[in-house]
Amino acid sequence: MEDYEGKEKYKNSPLPFLAIPTTCGTGSEVTWVSVITDVNRKFKMSIKGPEMYPAVSIVDPDLIKTLPQSIIASTGLDALTHAVEAYLSKPATFITDHHALKAVKLILGAIEGAYDDIKHHHADRENLMFGSTIAGFAFGNSDVTAVHCISESIGALYDIPHGVANSIFLPYVLSYNLPECHKKMAVLARQAGISEVDDIKASGLFVQLIKDLSKRLGIPVFKDLKIGRDQFEKIAQMSFENNSTPSNPRELGPKDYLEILKNAYEL
Repeated sequence: MEDYEGKEKYKNSPLPFLAIPTTCGTGSEVTWVSVITDVNRKFKMSIKGPEMYPAVSIVDPDLIKTLPQSIIASTGLDALTHAVEAYLSKPATFITDHHALKAVKLILGAIEGAYDDIKHHHADRENLMFGSTIAGFAFGNSDVTAVHCISESIGALYDIPHGVANSIFLPYVLSYNLPECHKKMAVLARQAGISEVDDIKASGLFVQLIKDLSKRLGIPVFKDLKIGRDQFEKIAQMSFENNSTPSNPRELGPKDYLEILKNAYEL
């Protein structure tokens, strides 16, 4: 499998495949990347290339009618993270911004209703699934940022669900990035219904909204993962080495990652 790790390492065209998502989070049905956990290396490897796009994708909101609340929460917030990071990433474009902002609005407007009663809230199911898909369009054509760098490291090292890790670290990475991109964060805040006119204050309120939403949806805090402080430097270094670190809107090194981890652990 390692022979195919990276961008277009395959010699022959992959077989065409049909993608039918059964959660409301990954966006894989519209992306050109497959992520596989290498349990021996404790590393999330990627197989990338334009021929990794599905030949056909079917996005059916009825397929998530029986999802447990914990999966609705973690995958829904994973989709939100995709949209937010795509919008704030350095490679973002006008087109990816359009998809990302639409996804943020759809997901935030639907996730609580879906969490409370997924079976009977068809409109919320539909909006969550559509939001997840267009968030996939957004980050698949721009990039993710430091949230995914941390979550991929923690997921590979300690088998933490990807959506849970993204949900935990999203507000803390946003707080770190705020000085560099408060104008764009304020746009996200207004998509979320925050009316504060001052951009910095609006950005801060958006960060708090994400924290409150995660708590409301039963997402654990970093301490709950039972990862010792003695592991933080390893996580920080591994996060820094992630290929998406350069896409973060604010420059950061291993010490900055370490500070984000400490902040998330203490609060």
